[in-house]
Amino acid sequence: MAVQLLAYEVADLCLGKPPLRSLSASATVGDALAALKSSDENFISVWSCDHHSSKRNLECVCVGKVCIVDVICYLCREENLGSPALALKSPVSVLLSNVKGLVAHVEPSSSLLEAIDLILQGAQNLVVPIKTNSKRKQLPKSSSPTSSISPTIHNGEEFCWLTQEDIIRFLLSSIGLFSPIPTLSIDTLGLISDDYLVVDYHSPASSAIEAISRSLLDQTSVAVVDSEGILIGEISPFTLACWDETVAAAIMTLSAGDLMAYIDCGGPPEEVVRVVEERLKDKNLHGMLEELLNCPYDVELLSPTTPLSRSWCSRCSSYSARMVRGAEAIVCHRWSSLVAVMIQAITHRVNYVWVIEDDSTVVGVVTFANILEVFRDNLESMI
Repeated sequence: MAVQLLAYEVADLCLGKPPLRSLSASATVGDALAALKSSDENFISVWSCDHHSSKRNLECVCVGKVCIVDVICYLCREENLGSPALALKSPVSVLLSNVKGLVAHVEPSSSLLEAIDLILQGAQNLVVPIKTNSKRKQLPKSSSPTSSISPTIHNGEEFCWLTQEDIIRFLLSSIGLFSPIPTLSIDTLGLISDDYLVVDYHSPASSAIEAISRSLLDQTSVAVVDSEGILIGEISPFTLACWDETVAAAIMTLSAGDLMAYIDCGGPPEEVVRVVEERLKDKNLHGMLEELLNCPYDVELLSPTTPLSRSWCSRCSSYSARMVRGAEAIVCHRWSSLVAVMIQAITHRVNYVWVIEDDSTVVGVVTFANILEVFRDNLESMI
């Protein structure tokens, strides 16, 4: 049975995966925003294609991925606060992380062990070629960067990508092969990391911008705690990604605690939205206020006289088709078993689970990356 598990290839994990939707590396931040808002997916792949290259394997390469959180953090930069519209005209390359290797191309014949190794080396997404639907056609070279709402074809092939979650799901389906490891506690297995991101409940949300960016890279979240270290909730990139660029205004004006209320499932309270509007004016961030209300990249163009609260609430409801999780953190305890934590994370579509004491103080965090290290060591022993 163990030998059979080791025989699985990347192609086996790709069964049923949808083709990637892509964006050209020559696109702008605004193009990326429009593509994300017209998609049910939280991430869009970015491709660099050189159709004049003599080397076929260098013609089309996925160079990264972007999500709305990237746009939000970019708009929160000091140099972009005065004119978000101008910032949206910047090349999409400004959103791509300086950390290389977040995406990696792999062959369908690559082994499960090779896939896990790439992820443990830092790759968040493995780009895999899949069989092309013959009914689809290659987009003409003159197509707009935002016209790729349907899957695009590169070098005659379509691609999907695998994530940490995909591999964890696959391992969970064969969890019995790893007995007794799945029943051991996360503390016994040494899976609790004390390297986590945290912000005080009363601190300005703007003080957490760097932490939000890092949590997106680490595929974790930012814990929101009180003065005694009690876990109150979290600011999750996954939740932020279900909103739109107007959250940048909330980040620049609210406390961390109020931001949690703002992004929580169901939409922001009217009184919080009014506070954001007034504080934008007090901070002389009229450019952000006006430009976001009239953003040319928005799905619905808004009138300058549209009340801020009504416009933002309508945007929130437009994302109801996506799975939106609120600001409540997913937690476990030191004695929680590995398999229980895996099921928790997969059920809530997160790559991490917070570890707390009985009094709700934060102990640390367990991530999919930590869990994959345990399975990788065990798989190697099966060889």
